[in-house]
Amino acid sequence: MMNVSPSTCIELKEGTHVAKVVLMPGDPLRAKYVAEHYLENPVLFNDVRNMYGYTGTYEGREISVMGSGMGMPSFTLYAYELFRFFDVEAIIRIGSAGGLSEDTHLRDLIIAMSASTNSSMATAYGLPGIVAPTASFDLLQEAVRAADELGIHKKVGSVYTSDFFYHPDPEVNNKAKAMGLLAVEMEAAGLYLTAMAAHKKALALFQISDHIFTGEALSAAERQDGFREMMEVALKTASRVKLD
Repeated sequence: MMNVSPSTCIELKEGTHVAKVVLMPGDPLRAKYVAEHYLENPVLFNDVRNMYGYTGTYEGREISVMGSGMGMPSFTLYAYELFRFFDVEAIIRIGSAGGLSEDTHLRDLIIAMSASTNSSMATAYGLPGIVAPTASFDLLQEAVRAADELGIHKKVGSVYTSDFFYHPDPEVNNKAKAMGLLAVEMEAAGLYLTAMAAHKKALALFQISDHIFTGEALSAAERQDGFREMMEVALKTASRVKLD
């Protein structure tokens, strides 16, 4: 395992390591919160650029949690290095998303089966045609099972990963909705492409924090409550996934 490489933005602190399964919120302070409130005996393994990463245990399984920043370029930088330099086998993205579908409501848990995108990132892999960024089925299956066991309302389907938070085309969300996409976010397609190329496992989970068309939005306190539901599903999924 490589602790440091000329291109890495992750530097392990002495005596630390990264678990085989990593949960990744965008906000590094959220990673700190997750470590301190959900993991047993969390240890800080990285704080380069204040992108905190911790390793601890949950239900006897060693799990890490690390921030990623916003958007595909930032997320895939860390995902690539975790997969390629630190022997991580599975990454579960945990974050918020904007609802698109009329059947998608505030607080819904979205389990992203696949991710359409306006990014050109997939073209870098050189496959003729269009690559379909897709979740790992075993992770998806475990997440569905965990949500059912916990009685958490969830939807499984496709999301839209955008390179734009403020898109210049005012019709883009209508087009995404017309294609049956459940929600819009900014990282899932990048995670799935990076995992596919590395032959690793990946899944993206989202809490609907606002709805693009109704204008509804959760308060800060409500987002925290919804986040706890998503975290329970993510942690149970991480603790049960089978690694090769």
